[in-house]
Amino acid sequence: MTDIYLTGATALAASLLVLWIISIMRGHVSFIDAFWGTGFLIAAGAGATTLPALGPAQTLVLALLAAWSVRLSLYLIRRYLAHGEDPRYVKIIGARTGVSRHVFTAWFVFGMQGALILVIAAPVMGLLAEPARGLDGWAYAGAALWALGAFFEWVGDWQLSRFKADPLSEGKVLDTGLWAWTRHPNYFGDACVWWGLWLIGHDLTLVFAPALMTFLLMKWSGVPLLERSLKKRRPGYADYIKRTSAFFPKPPKR
Repeated sequence: MTDIYLTGATALAASLLVLWIISIMRGHVSFIDAFWGTGFLIAAGAGATTLPALGPAQTLVLALLAAWSVRLSLYLIRRYLAHGEDPRYVKIIGARTGVSRHVFTAWFVFGMQGALILVIAAPVMGLLAEPARGLDGWAYAGAALWALGAFFEWVGDWQLSRFKADPLSEGKVLDTGLWAWTRHPNYFGDACVWWGLWLIGHDLTLVFAPALMTFLLMKWSGVPLLERSLKKRRPGYADYIKRTSAFFPKPPKR
């Protein structure tokens, strides 16, 4: 597993270094969000090149990871191109300029994302490190959970994009479709995707990875960070919170 991780980490670090240099040239860093999915694929794909052959289970986990990665990266790069620098990054970087800014973004924005990718990718890398494995009940269950997550994440993002594109939605709250059942269908879906990928290999020593991803989405960089902003910008969001589940889908309260 060491060779797989080392190769994957080297490829990921090289990619992040290039993106950091681009950020210096552009004066923007928030395009790094679009690299989140791609980073996993680069690390796992590079690690897979060290293997003599892939079994059906390893091929499945790489295929599911690739589908999730490409869709998410395309969605986020379109968002960046349409809206430019994310105000969250502007706030994080603050008044730093010049060398101070570049050093800060190198470790806090690009470096931290790389480290998180390598930690959360552990179930995929761990499965790649095992001897070629066939498909079993765990693999089918993991693929089914991944599919559920992909549905919530992809459909949720699509519904949100359509809502934001409608001028009549300005200042309103999206509370229809999947967004009537959970305030964050895309985050719930993302968690399911990673639990599904872990389930294919079902290594209990690596369960920390999907657990960490779920914690980040529910308690740190996902729901809390976004909702602090939404409460200020959308007058009806407080009422939406009262009647709609924060994360796990539930029928809306009347």
